[in-house]
Amino acid sequence: MHRQITPSEHSMLPAQSPPAFAWEAWYQSIGGRSIHISEVDEILRQIKELQYPRFVGTVNPHVTTFASMAEASEAIKAKAFELGAGEVGIAEIEPTDIYQGRRVYEKYAIVVGQQMLWRQFQNVPSHDSAVECLRVYYTLGETVIQLAEFIRSLGYPCVVEHPIGDSDVLHVPLALKAGFGELGRHGSIIHPRMGPMFRLGSVITDMPLQLDHPIDAGIAAFCDKCKACRIYCPAKAIPDHRSPEAGKDHLGNDRYVVDTGRCFPYFAKHNYCSICLPVCVYHHKEWARDFAGYKTKLFPDIDLQEPPAPVDPVIAKHWYPKLNR
Repeated sequence: MHRQITPSEHSMLPAQSPPAFAWEAWYQSIGGRSIHISEVDEILRQIKELQYPRFVGTVNPHVTTFASMAEASEAIKAKAFELGAGEVGIAEIEPTDIYQGRRVYEKYAIVVGQQMLWRQFQNVPSHDSAVECLRVYYTLGETVIQLAEFIRSLGYPCVVEHPIGDSDVLHVPLALKAGFGELGRHGSIIHPRMGPMFRLGSVITDMPLQLDHPIDAGIAAFCDKCKACRIYCPAKAIPDHRSPEAGKDHLGNDRYVVDTGRCFPYFAKHNYCSICLPVCVYHHKEWARDFAGYKTKLFPDIDLQEPPAPVDPVIAKHWYPKLNR
């Protein structure tokens, strides 16, 4: 049984939200992109050409009314699951959930998660694992776009926050408030059922909805004892200890913060890495079992390469610890 967190127990978040991650500037800082995977490039093309134009749409002038905010939330969640969501939750958007320099006027975020296929992470980093990350960005993108279309058909305006990036809101803190799980040592959310291998997207709206709540599933305590992701991180970017300087998570714990200056150069040169996710052993790896009949291992084969030198771009505004350097 997962314990819900009361508002009084909610985290003391940092005073300011972070700037959006400057992907292209980071790539330039390490000499440009060095990964060229045709399937990835094709999915990126489809997202930009086939999905971006569908972020906006016409709102039905006839508003559907619900008996309660709870009923409205249940209708939205049922539709999200019908459209392929693995998890869905609702959170109120606070100033710290909005990237610096962005404006958001909506009150609620409908956070949607979709699990990546474990069978594609049998070897990491790999061509298959890189393509799977992008595949889910596309399929989850379809889910949030179609969910937004459904909300507009009910007579409520909304905005698509696509999982690929460059969104106005921070998916991770919103997902934590919506009950998706807890932050792991590797900086990603670990879900009680989906583990760490899922992606996030959102639809934001003023449609009156009942909120979900953060949970305490014992994951933070598990991560304090387990160091699998730190041990197998080829860039040595995952910390031994939490960082008090980074503020508190939704349980009041100091956050674990990854050394981005170590992580990103490796990520950008070795098939978008992702080693830290499939080596997670939370919940005895139950989340990794493949119930579709595919023969899989419960621990991946890992291709550990010599990491590049750390890079700390002058354009970087994100705070991160410089581990052991």
